[in-house]
Amino acid sequence: MSSRARISGRSYWFVVFHQLKHEPVALFSALLLLLIFLAAIFAPWLAPSDPYATSMIHRLQPIGSPDHLLGTDELGRDMLSRLMFGGRLSLLMGVAPVFMAFVIGSSIGLFAGYVGGKINMIIMRMLDVFYAFPSVLLAVAISGALGPGMMNSLFALTLVFIPQLVRVAESVTTQVRKLDYIEAARMSGARSFSIIRVHVLGNVLGPVFVYATGLLSVSMILGSGLSFLGLGVKPPEPEWGLMLNTLRSAIFKEPLIAALPGAMIFVTSIAFNLLADGVRSAMDIKR
Repeated sequence: MSSRARISGRSYWFVVFHQLKHEPVALFSALLLLLIFLAAIFAPWLAPSDPYATSMIHRLQPIGSPDHLLGTDELGRDMLSRLMFGGRLSLLMGVAPVFMAFVIGSSIGLFAGYVGGKINMIIMRMLDVFYAFPSVLLAVAISGALGPGMMNSLFALTLVFIPQLVRVAESVTTQVRKLDYIEAARMSGARSFSIIRVHVLGNVLGPVFVYATGLLSVSMILGSGLSFLGLGVKPPEPEWGLMLNTLRSAIFKEPLIAALPGAMIFVTSIAFNLLADGVRSAMDIKR
């Protein structure tokens, strides 16, 4: 029976939403992420200063300074403004690779799992090559080979996540295509495309989506790490990983200022993780 089928007179996604309301940690994480996203989106209107305006006279002002609530960086730029604008690129580096990998990986995994046989084996064995390297080293190697830049970093992170999502999608599709109602649809003369669209897709996207949600925090950390190493966003663009790198020289004079970008990365990645755990728990309708 399809997981999208009616459960006790209510739809599957209604049950998921109802269970998610009883996950206070996940709801708090979702609210926190919403605030971070809104601050990044509306940064041009909310930021108190120009994030690119430098002032060597006011460099490394402490937190709580007049006109600089969170102080200034090594070039006298307002930290609050740069953190708001930096959220744009940092969140983009976290969400975009996972979204692209989700679309590509789900499609490949769905195809491989439904077709099966030698085609499945060839696709999966080719992707197994990526598992020979840790995600961090693979992302650094691809970015290093392509050269520094945000687009190259996005491409590298997408390649890192595609094999993982393909494996999840292929595993779920292989299980679903063996179910009785799939065989009945096939015996009734339904075309493969119709079977995938109506019966298979809804069962596969749920688990893949939950897994992809868990990758958001990993993508956030890897993207910031690439910028920290000089392989991602280039100066003077505000980005949390790059800001963490440029503020290293100030760690002994103003440690709190130097720690702010790292704190934003930590809080955002933890919120993504907790939200993913809550969604995973809510989708467990058997509990």
